[in-house]
Formats: sequence, C-alpha cells, structure tokens
Amino acid sequence: MITIRNAKAEDLPALIAIEQLCFSPEEAATQEAFEKRIRLIPDSFFVAEADGVIAGLINGPVIESTFITDDLFQTIKENPASGGHQTILGLAVSPAFQNRGIASMLLAHLEASAREYCRETITLTCKENLIGYYESHGYLNNGVSSSDHAGAIWYNMSKPLQVR
Repeated sequence: MITIRNAKAEDLPALIAIEQLCFSPEEAATQEAFEKRIRLIPDSFFVAEADGVIAGLINGPVIESTFITDDLFQTIKENPASGGHQTILGLAVSPAFQNRGIASMLLAHLEASAREYCRETITLTCKENLIGYYESHGYLNNGVSSSDHAGAIWYNMSKPLQVR
C-alpha cells in the first residue's frame, strides 16, 4: 500500500539516497538543500511510502514568476498562504519502486495541495525525454527554459489550475 505524507527531517537519509539514484551528481539536490526544503516548505514537500519504506519524493517552493529560475535550487523561502505558482524542483522514485504509478500519485497529491492553496499553476523543468510523460499528466510544453542547471537543456512545463 502506498501512502503519501509530508517529508520530515528523519527522512533525510532516504531522500538523499533516492535523489542520488535518480539524478546525476550535478543535478541532485544536496543534503543542505533538502534540509532547507523540509524546514521552509514542508507544505509542498511530500514522500511516498510503500509499506513503511520511502519510495519516492516530490518537492518545490511556491514562486511569484511563471517559470523556475536556477536560483531556486539554492535559495528558497516559505510558501505564501495562497496564490502563486507551485514549482516542482524534484520528482524522484527509487528504482526499486518504479513503474508502479508512484510518480503519478505524487504529482496528483501535489496538484491537489496546490489547488487547496489556490495556486495558479504548477511549473517545472524537465529534459526532452520526459516531455511526453508530463504532457500525459496535463502539462503544457512552453519550450526551452533559460535554465542551465547542471549544464543540461531543460524545457519549461506548466499546468494551469482551475480554482474550485
């Protein structure tokens, strides 16, 4: 059974391990970055657990601009009470738990939370090979990002949220 909950400080070793398995050393969030995110944006940092084992994570701050900027990987602040654009700085599922729909569950959970806080969009950057995945979840490809994070080419993806 998969459960999704807010990340906690004691999750840090498992989160770092998953991040390092799923991203290159240049792309992966650092321990310091995760510590800041858990402390400052616990309302938009979620983990998926499979029978008590952390299987995946999703996180990102809420920002005022429409698209992610590289400075967010180092500097974030607390999320506003409502409004803004929910980012996804990281979505990762441990290889041992992939192909079970966990990433989709994490995306859906973050989206539900973003709607609850009246966020305007969800925004992320991804590599070209993941554009189709995000499009299948309702994201729009807004073209090549100005990001040069880890020296890669990134694409801006966004999903408008209809406030209920």
